Amino acid sequence: MNALDDRVAAFRRLHSSGCFVMPNPWDRGSARALEQMNFKALATTSAGFAWTLGRADNQVTLDEAVEHLRLIADAVAVPVNADFQGGFADDPQQVAANVKLAVATGIAGLSIEDSTSDDVQPLYEFDLAVERMRAARRAIDESGTGVVLTGRSEGFVVGRPDIDETIRRLRAYAEAGADCLYAPRIDKVEHIAAIVAAVAPKPVNLLINTPFITVTEAADLGVRRISVGGTLARAAWRGFWQAANEIGDTGTFSQFEQLPNVDALFSDQ
Repeated sequence: MNALDDRVAAFRRLHSSGCFVMPNPWDRGSARALEQMNFKALATTSAGFAWTLGRADNQVTLDEAVEHLRLIADAVAVPVNADFQGGFADDPQQVAANVKLAVATGIAGLSIEDSTSDDVQPLYEFDLAVERMRAARRAIDESGTGVVLTGRSEGFVVGRPDIDETIRRLRAYAEAGADCLYAPRIDKVEHIAAIVAAVAPKPVNLLINTPFITVTEAADLGVRRISVGGTLARAAWRGFWQAANEIGDTGTFSQFEQLPNVDALFSDQ
């Protein structure tokens, strides 16, 4: 097996039992730091990456996203899951073509969303959403990489917080070939438990971006995988924002106390 095969196999093993946390770096440095903290897998964040470019989420091009995936996957030895948004296309065939570009970067997993970025119709029509997932599945199978496909339903993100419809979509994505299922912004225990039961035995990813649950509690509900999306990046931005505002507002520098030795993280790289 080559290094990519090893990482894909390791990523699949992580999904087979237990519960693991897959934090989301936004650049090579944050990825290497998280790897040194002994996390067993990482995931990119479209929002966190966009902010490094001075843009809002969903304002990154396909080429920029693919290059970012390559950089993060090359930076670490652990498996990397790609936040590939909606596949950067509406048409299923183009989604498939774009997925093939993504899986060639060295990632071990990839997610496809069902949101449209259209305020009037924020989710793809059900049948089209399912066909897009099938297309992603076919693309991965044709690539021969074994990359883990995650099906995401975005209703709770885009203002359509209907748990029954979310479960209907996640079940359909599982049947269409998704290996893992994910509904961001789910934060009620009963909803988490319902999703886990609905798609079993396939694993479920839980986004934790507020302190509403612990890893142990999520594991007890049957969650297999936890990610944090752009929230680690937001936490870093908070520290930057507070320090810069203090300098500008009061001319003081109290935020500069007890800072980490960042050079030490990378001195042996």
